[in-house]
Order: sequence, then structure tokens, then C-alpha cells
Amino acid sequence: MIPFSILDLSQISDGSSISDALANSAKMAQAAEAEGYHRYWLAEHHGMPGIASAATAIVIAHVGAATKTIRIGSGGIMLPNHSPLVIAEQFGTLEALNPGRVDLGIGRAPGTDMMTARALRRNMDAGVESFPNDILELQHLLGEPEEGQRILAVPGANSHVPIWLLGSSLYSAQLAAQLGLPYAFASHFAPELLFDALQLYRQHFRPSAVLNKPHTMVGVMGVAADSDAEAEYLYTSMQQSFANLRRNVRVPFPRPSYDAVADLKPEEAAMIDHMLRYAMVGSLATIEKRLGSFLEQTQADELIISMPIHDIAARLKSVELFAGLPMMRKA
Repeated sequence: MIPFSILDLSQISDGSSISDALANSAKMAQAAEAEGYHRYWLAEHHGMPGIASAATAIVIAHVGAATKTIRIGSGGIMLPNHSPLVIAEQFGTLEALNPGRVDLGIGRAPGTDMMTARALRRNMDAGVESFPNDILELQHLLGEPEEGQRILAVPGANSHVPIWLLGSSLYSAQLAAQLGLPYAFASHFAPELLFDALQLYRQHFRPSAVLNKPHTMVGVMGVAADSDAEAEYLYTSMQQSFANLRRNVRVPFPRPSYDAVADLKPEEAAMIDHMLRYAMVGSLATIEKRLGSFLEQTQADELIISMPIHDIAARLKSVELFAGLPMMRKA
């Protein structure tokens, strides 16, 4: 049994508004808390009409105000888009508002296209290359200030917000191991290096002041419903969304449609099947068998689930059904 968590993008479904998306995130977080999920994380993406979590820290605060006990945080903040001081202040503020509940998951991808990344960063010469040093600076700003320290994060200093390293590559696994940080692998959309990355992280892990042994989290897309047929129909929204991403078509999160999926080109269908190979789609019995095998293979310490479902009622039903799995350790 391991903790289950939720990864939310505050998806803007076709036919709904940004306000609806943010209200749905609060509803979903409340449902996750009631069902015993461990964490509720939000992801930083920019310039995407189907995602409302660009101002990630603000949306985390919104979710925090709607909940009481579930851990909240980022999955993740794309650190090269920001100065470490700004993130330390934001997450120090979140920790002050929600004591003992905040996680800071960070990644190094832009979370958008390169033109938007340039608008975010202005200076593209820094960012990814300085990523390891930025993590160390962030840890320093969130920790106990040293005597004579000139730059202080207020709020932030002495908050000791836990930092997770997120990634989909061997680079992120090696860096997390070197820094002695917990590691979350993005197997929900980038499965290729999952097992190599987990092995590398565990083999090269160095104990640190925050973690004495490796700690891993893996991600899956999850669509649970009362029947396999219903879940597969709901899942067509995610299949369309990935096809739109490949085509660079920017639209709200699609309504489910078998017809739209049937119109995919063979190479699009193959790409989607590959990227979403660890999607858990079906009835509770179907998901239990498949997820049990996945968790046994990965030996992960935690699971985080992204539930790409157009309708909020069906999404909440999926939250409830996943919480009924026997391998979930309730918070």
C-alpha cells in the first residue's frame, strides 16, 4: 500500500470558463481530501487554452483555502522561468498560509513553446544551464538564514518547504540523486526512460539533510468509471488533447468523442499509445489489475494520478473510484 496523490492542471474544458476550471480544482481537491489522498499538486503551463494553472502559486493558494489537511503544492514549478528568490517568497507565503502542508516540486522544462518561454524568461542564456545552482540557492533561501546573510526571502526563510525534483530524463534522476532529494518521474506522459531513471536515482542516491534514502513517485493518467466502456469513452478527451498538442492546435480540453479519435492519423495514434502507455483506464477491477502490476514493477513509494476527464462530475467519480483500490494507503 502506498499514498495516492492528484496532479491537476486546472483544465479548461470545452464549453466552460477559466472561472469554472478554477472552481473545479477546488472541488476536486476537497474530494481528494475527503477520500484520503496524500497530496494535491498543480502544474505550471503557459499559453495553453486548456490549462488554467499558469499562475501556479496563486492556484495552490486557492486550493489551500478550500481544504484543511491534504498536502498541496506544485508538480511542478518550472524553475528556469523564475528567479529562486521569487519562488522562495511565493512558497514561503503558501507555507505561512497553510502550515505544514506545502510541497515545492520543480522541473527545468519551460512548460510552453519557446516563443512564450522567451517572453517569460527574457534571458534565454541562463535558465536550464544554471538549474542545479538555482536549486541550491532555493534551498538556501527556504532554510535558516546565516549570520550576515544579505538576501532574505520574506516570507520564505525558515519555512523549510520540502523540495521535490521532477523530470522525465536521466539528467533529472542523476541530479536528484546527487542532491539527496525526493524524485518524481513524469511517466504519465513520458514513459520511455522510466525504469532507467528510477534505477539510476536509486543506485547513485546520496543521503542529505532532508532525506536519508531514495524516495520515488511515479505518475499515471487515470480514468476510472463504472464500466470499461464508459472509461474508454471519457479517455477519448485525452487522446484528442495529445493529438492537438502534436498538431500545435491550441483549444480548450475536448469533449469525449469516438469519432474524433477514429479520425486520428496512424502516426498520431501510435504516438498517443506510446506516450500514454501507462494510462490506467477502465472499471475498478480493470485498473486494479493493471495498476498493481505497474506499482510492482516500479517499486515506487508514491503514486500521483492526473485525471484528464472533460466533465467535472465524471472526474469526481474517478477520484472516488481510485480511492477504492486496495493498494491505496489513505492519508
